[in-house]
Amino acid sequence: MLENVLDLIERQLSLSGIVATGLLFATAFGASLAAYLHVSKERSFEEFFEFAIPKEVILHPSAKADALFWITKKLMMPFLLIPAGVTFVFAVGFATKWTLMALFALDAPLLDGPASFGMVVVFTITMLLAYDLSYYLYHIAQHRFPILWELHKVHHSAQVMVGITKDRVHPLDELMNRLWDGVIPGICFGIWAVVQMNLTELTIFGINVYVIRNILMMDFVRHTHLRISFGPLNKLVLCPHWHQLHHSTNPRHYDKNFGLLFSFWDRWFGTLCVPKPDEKFEFGLIDKDVGDYQSLYGLYVLPLVKMGRQAGRSLRRVVRSSLSAERQS
Repeated sequence: MLENVLDLIERQLSLSGIVATGLLFATAFGASLAAYLHVSKERSFEEFFEFAIPKEVILHPSAKADALFWITKKLMMPFLLIPAGVTFVFAVGFATKWTLMALFALDAPLLDGPASFGMVVVFTITMLLAYDLSYYLYHIAQHRFPILWELHKVHHSAQVMVGITKDRVHPLDELMNRLWDGVIPGICFGIWAVVQMNLTELTIFGINVYVIRNILMMDFVRHTHLRISFGPLNKLVLCPHWHQLHHSTNPRHYDKNFGLLFSFWDRWFGTLCVPKPDEKFEFGLIDKDVGDYQSLYGLYVLPLVKMGRQAGRSLRRVVRSSLSAERQS
């Protein structure tokens, strides 16, 4: 079963890759044009390209660091052997499935035969919600636990946003995120595997639903200077402008808008902050060493050094507490 599902996913992704890439660029261009038409009175091609690709952003040291980091990371990733998140999802999923089947003395899934269209739709929605909740919780942990924050600071150290800033994520942070992403979605997948065998997510015109999700949430666009809002849909989907607030250096915006696709997690858990229409933000960190993160050393090595210091301090506190407890006894 696992091999069949993996083969199906691989075929879907390979067949839809070109179409998805085209849609991604079309979305980015369309968002740039919509934002330009919204703010501009005198319209020209020259002014549009200056608006969409401003020199002060593209030539900023942070943008150059993004480009170097993106290129080197793409070159390094095959050698880092970071497995796809789907691997962990299936591992946790099958462990959940066999645990539940043993617990309830089941020999086979509850439903036989191919899944109905309605079943596939419900399965797809629940898996999307599981992934989104998983991201939200891990994102909060990245901001709350100092040792995780040292890795996540790589992403927040961008002082300008240029689209590929979305990939300004430390490889170790990416690995840990994928490991965590196997837990909640994996459990959800395992429960479904007990109900119905061989369930796979819905495809739309042959495009995998997760590719559609990435296009809808405009991950590239929301890591730019384009302040795009979805209007009434903001109550459901986290628009680019709301995510850009998450990168703001304004203390009022700290630890706000953690969501990935859906905005209701932030609303339900009290972490939502709605920006004023067309509100501008200063991006980056307020740390004194923020400039150190604009180099490959600062993006790859410095976070590991700081994590080591954090771990060392934590270990010393544990040792001191243990010794103090022994003396008192």
